[in-house]
Amino acid sequence: MIRRRQTSLVREALRRQAAVALIGPRQVGKTTLAHEIAEGQGSLYLDLEAAADRDKLADPALFLGAYEDRLVILDEIHRVPELFQELRGLIDRGRRHGRRTGRFLLLGSASMELLRQSGESLAGRIEYVEMNPLDVMEAAPDSASLRTLWIRGGFPDSALAATDVDSLTFRQNFIRTYLERDVPQFGRRIPAETLRRLWTMLAHGQGSLLNASRLASGLSVTSPTVTAYIDLLVDLLLVRRLRPFHANVGKRLVKSPKIYVRDSGLVHALLGIADYNALAGHPVVGPSWEGFVIENLLAVAPPRTEASFYRTSAGAEIDLLLELPGDSGLWAVEIKRGLSAKPGKGFHNARQDLAPARCFVVHGGEERYPLAPDVEAIGLREMMRLVADL
Repeated sequence: MIRRRQTSLVREALRRQAAVALIGPRQVGKTTLAHEIAEGQGSLYLDLEAAADRDKLADPALFLGAYEDRLVILDEIHRVPELFQELRGLIDRGRRHGRRTGRFLLLGSASMELLRQSGESLAGRIEYVEMNPLDVMEAAPDSASLRTLWIRGGFPDSALAATDVDSLTFRQNFIRTYLERDVPQFGRRIPAETLRRLWTMLAHGQGSLLNASRLASGLSVTSPTVTAYIDLLVDLLLVRRLRPFHANVGKRLVKSPKIYVRDSGLVHALLGIADYNALAGHPVVGPSWEGFVIENLLAVAPPRTEASFYRTSAGAEIDLLLELPGDSGLWAVEIKRGLSAKPGKGFHNARQDLAPARCFVVHGGEERYPLAPDVEAIGLREMMRLVADL
């Protein structure tokens, strides 16, 4: 059992709030974590993908009212969105009886319906915890395991598979399941083949600026349609739109977001990359590492951290900017795959534009050393510790 960071976050949230929503993609480990939290509490678990459990909720107030003294876990809550209104009444009734916290743990495989419905019905009664795939601090204690995690991605069944072939097979099946079963659940009538082609095009362009017109041309659809499809993948927590940093620096700034497939293992599966040998010679190797670093840093970043990138038309560029809460200020992060951590001229020009509080170059090794005044070279694991300690 790999200890997940979200375990303590969910426990703390349940001590504060009546309902906690644990959201994340399928197969990321939400159900396993929920059972771990419920162990020894006499909790009630309902899987709302199962018709038998959905039938029990034909009269939710009557059925769930009998479990006011227990933690109730509702898995795949987005399958029954009308339940949120009932939960509001149950929570308010429980408060009148002295049960103010730890009533419901809601698990959802996507953010859009869960956030919309709970935002309408459970305002002031719910707290959100996002669960990501395994990250380096959870599953990669050494350099070899870090590389394996990068190749396979962080979905537990992929990361912990017995062989690279087993891992790749899991990810290919995962992609097929999302396209054929999960996307239609959310009411989007998108041809599976079209969405797969888009997903693959995004993997080929990992970390590039969003060009909806070019993608639309390749798919023979309109730009607004492409934007809607990408919105869906973002809502399913499978794609990240990294926004450009906006500052009054008197320069022409890039205004398009950068697009990343969030899990590096899915990038490689979409491109048919089975192992490190195949990845090392592929053009996506650098962007894949960049996306892997970004996802790992954001996985441990404190709440209310704002992430962006900086690029001007003149070539000044920083891969990742972290606007951290409190008095930590703005951190600039350049990402290099190799052991050489020397940043380019564009990074130094961007530093002059923004004057960040701290500057780092995250490289593929483990060493930490100064590169220039106010610039440090650092390994990913050590950089994650710095961010997590905030």
